[in-house]
Amino acid sequence: MDLQATIRDALLTELLRQSEATDAAPKVSIAEDGSADIHGRVDLDALIMVITGALAGGP
Repeated sequence: MDLQATIRDALLTELLRQSEATDAAPKVSIAEDGSADIHGRVDLDALIMVITGALAGGP
């Protein structure tokens, strides 16, 4: 898997995790064309953490 795909997978996984976390979670809809509709607050620190982990080769 190339680096872009790794980062993309990490971002999508984290966005979906956040969308399932609480009632105030963002609503996330991911399309097959590679786009996403996100409505609500997103934890940017969590997104940064998963990008950093993906770049470092972490889980």
